[in-house]
Amino acid sequence: MALSKRERLERAIAGQEVDRVPVALWRHWPGDDQRATDLAEATVAFQRRWDFDFVKVTPASSFCITDYGVQDRWVGSLEGTREYVKRAVERSLDWTELRVLDPTRGALGRQLETLRMIRAALGDDVPIIQTIFSPLAQAKNIAGKPQVIKHMRTVPDRLQTGLGIITESTLRFIEAMRQIGIDGIFYAVQHASYAVMSEDEYRAFGRPYDLRILEALPEAWWLNVMHLHGDTPMFDVVADYPVQVINWHDRETSPSLADGKLKFEGAVSGGLGRWNPMHNGTPVEVRTQARQAIEETNGRRFILSTGCVIMTTTPLSNIRAAREVVEAAF
Repeated sequence: MALSKRERLERAIAGQEVDRVPVALWRHWPGDDQRATDLAEATVAFQRRWDFDFVKVTPASSFCITDYGVQDRWVGSLEGTREYVKRAVERSLDWTELRVLDPTRGALGRQLETLRMIRAALGDDVPIIQTIFSPLAQAKNIAGKPQVIKHMRTVPDRLQTGLGIITESTLRFIEAMRQIGIDGIFYAVQHASYAVMSEDEYRAFGRPYDLRILEALPEAWWLNVMHLHGDTPMFDVVADYPVQVINWHDRETSPSLADGKLKFEGAVSGGLGRWNPMHNGTPVEVRTQARQAIEETNGRRFILSTGCVIMTTTPLSNIRAAREVVEAAF
């Protein structure tokens, strides 16, 4: 008997038997991510085409910081990400002049409207999660990565003031999402990486703000996914975060899916390389890699996905292979 999407995901997270492995892919929508109706329509059409087990809503990374004064543009990235052309923080003192944002206005209000339209179109049977960038990731986009690292090491108090303001804005946005009926968040962490900073630095400038947000999530939100972006993630530093799923670039960096399951009590999400084979490979290669991931995890506490967004030019045949392989695996 086929399970509902929620039943399948809840059982997978708990390590129970499922009718098949859950699967989901997600992508950016360049240009369309600047208007609520267009982003909603693109997201809904993608889900109706592929019938994934959950929908990860992917606005531009600037959605949460545009109202601080940043500006960005799309310049053709295959990932669909945008280039920042104006920062809101140039001097360290600027961190102390940020103000808590009103989640019902501006770009944040537009994203709330996007979520309302997606929920209305897909109904209650499709789990929906909204992308939320960690405060440190938002700070990086507000000031630029070099400035954030510089201010972290030279004027830490000022950066921490800014992180506190960003955290409060994020908490207010989450509170505003309560009434929309989504099922969780996709919490994007970009600095918990040994390639970016030391463990002590992340424990001081990342972890406290992460936990303020994650510990404030509504109890009804049952599908909270944490994404660890980049190489050599600090998996052990964040493995105790109160989320149900962890997603990372498992095909590009350690730990493996099997090792990740040993470190984390919930489900792991990944198994497919977003470039190879999803973008550059063949359907046969996609199916082969997916089956390897299912075998490695025994199909338990596992969601088949890529380690990050698929490219905007990923072949439809490869998306089809990723979606259909789980049907044949059980």
